[in-house]
Amino acid sequence: MSNAPYALEMPANRSSCVVFSSPHSGQHYPEALLQRSVLNRNVIRSSEDAFVDRLFAPAPEFGAPLLAAAMPRAYLDLNRSADELDPALIQGARRNGHNPRVASGLGVIPRVVANGRAIYRGKLTMDEARLRIDTYWRPYHKRLKSLLAESHRMFGQAILIDCHSMPHEAVALAGNTKSKRPEIVLGDRFGASASGLIVDQIEAAFASAGLRVARNTPFAGAYVTQSYGRPARQQHAIQIEIDRALYMDEDTITPNAHFAEFKEVMRQVISSIAGIGQEQLPLAAE
Repeated sequence: MSNAPYALEMPANRSSCVVFSSPHSGQHYPEALLQRSVLNRNVIRSSEDAFVDRLFAPAPEFGAPLLAAAMPRAYLDLNRSADELDPALIQGARRNGHNPRVASGLGVIPRVVANGRAIYRGKLTMDEARLRIDTYWRPYHKRLKSLLAESHRMFGQAILIDCHSMPHEAVALAGNTKSKRPEIVLGDRFGASASGLIVDQIEAAFASAGLRVARNTPFAGAYVTQSYGRPARQQHAIQIEIDRALYMDEDTITPNAHFAEFKEVMRQVISSIAGIGQEQLPLAAE
């Protein structure tokens, strides 16, 4: 098991108020998890945002930190509240009203991976669930909060980019024809988690790179954008979902022939997004 709860790459010169976070790209699968799972190593990775941390790796070159999960989503979901515990998986967990994410098996400790495939044989103890949360969830969110607070203190505002990937089949829900299907989906919880002006600039960054962009359908953002997006306080959170078919083979979970080319496209996009945070610097001095 990985000893570090996350990987953090800091810029040599922090010149942007933007913070990039990749909560689902962790790939340190504990042997104990694999032994208890009914899934093989390839299937259990189906809900992982594989290689997203590599796509956003250039962020520090443009003055912005990159925080990335160490543990995989199948082990612990950092884009869920710590109290989203699934009674169908965790012994002693109580059902607190109807939570569709928990009900579908996608709580803070997921019961299923993509397409509803069960992960475990039997249930987990509450002690095990709390240990995962205390060891990995709390340190990740503590560091994320501190990075945003530092941006706010340094620049007068903070912009969180919540980095994800989406299965290619999910993109079909967001367009009627192949030519109109988005390759990027931006989630701002329908305007609740970020300034429209900032989201406009992020959309323009992707569009300028030749990518088709949609907003909030089929993904509007989850716990991270809901918890950290406070535009009235000059703290903005935008979720980015990237069509996996652009850069990887989803069946084998390996980079495809276009990976290097797409990473260069993302370098351009990341530079533009980090630049949004630099453009706002004069506001911080007022």
